[in-house]
Amino acid sequence: MNAEIMGALEQLEKEKGIPKEYMLDKITQALLAAYKKDNTGYTDNVSVRIIDGEMKIFVEKEVVEDVQFPATEISVSDAQALSPGAVDGDVVNVEIKAKQFGRIAAQTAKGVIIQGIREAEREVVYGKFNSKSREMLTGTVLRIEPGTGDMVIRIGTGSDKTDALLSRSEQVEGEVYVEGQTIRVYVVDVYKSNHGAQIKVSRTHPGLVKRLFELEVPEIADGTVEVKSIAREAGSRTKLAVWSSNPDVDPVGTCVGPRGGRVGAVVNELNGEKMDIIKYSEDPAAFIASALSPADVLEVTTFPGTKNCRVVVPDDQLSLAIGKEGQNARLAARLTGYKIDIKSKTAAAELAALEAEEAEEPAEEEEFFQSEED
Repeated sequence: MNAEIMGALEQLEKEKGIPKEYMLDKITQALLAAYKKDNTGYTDNVSVRIIDGEMKIFVEKEVVEDVQFPATEISVSDAQALSPGAVDGDVVNVEIKAKQFGRIAAQTAKGVIIQGIREAEREVVYGKFNSKSREMLTGTVLRIEPGTGDMVIRIGTGSDKTDALLSRSEQVEGEVYVEGQTIRVYVVDVYKSNHGAQIKVSRTHPGLVKRLFELEVPEIADGTVEVKSIAREAGSRTKLAVWSSNPDVDPVGTCVGPRGGRVGAVVNELNGEKMDIIKYSEDPAAFIASALSPADVLEVTTFPGTKNCRVVVPDDQLSLAIGKEGQNARLAARLTGYKIDIKSKTAAAELAALEAEEAEEPAEEEEFFQSEED
């Protein structure tokens, strides 16, 4: 290996991020594969070394008077031509010139090197994008499959670019895209396959909302305001619970921004998706009441040891609390982690009266049996 090839490896490392040591190892494998292609039999005595910047192949052979196994033995006279003073029983290293390889052996070596470069490129891409898992990236719509609606998104630039899959199931219903359009996506997963690093991205994942707020709200990015939980029905509505350990910071107002500018930027990015920003509370009852906004909540009863609760709302706000097709109640349940039973004030009063009657019946029966015994 001459200085030009060494320079090419350094350039490869600089441009594509493939370590020179990695490629030297692959070239070593290629040279060994080429030697073995031309020399059948025992080849464990073959080694590759770099001497003065040049890669050389050596075969270790034992010096013998009568050569029986040419692959591992060398005659005394041939050994002395290489190493004067060599005697029977010594071990000498015989250099094999790469130019001595046949055409098939050379093709084998070339194939190993090309495969090594491809594998290295895949590893580099995987390493770069694996660290971006659960992050938001900007990509360009490269291709839209006419049959499935799945999209190929080109993310990154230069040597860092790669293609990601935005499947139809991860697209927001109603959003329309065209090839060449720039969109923001959330990296759901990065995994290896036979075709290299595979990147799965999403527009429906709740994590996309969180990353968008981090982009628009510096207080979230620096940790002053914390996003505690998110419940999302992509394209329709999202509930976001936020909290701050700083008593001087209003987490909800901070996320809304002056004249609603911050939340407005997120809503625009998500094509009009509604945002309910709620103040998180460690008190489950208070948190559940906030989560059901915009409805007013009169009372929240939690049941110890369970994740069940009963909520009472004014009669005229029952529909508002439940929401269209149950959406408001459903999102509140996801946001808080509680199963929420919503009752109107009238229905709750009737239920309370019924429960009171049932509680009194055993006592009346017990009093009756006691009088009979007397």
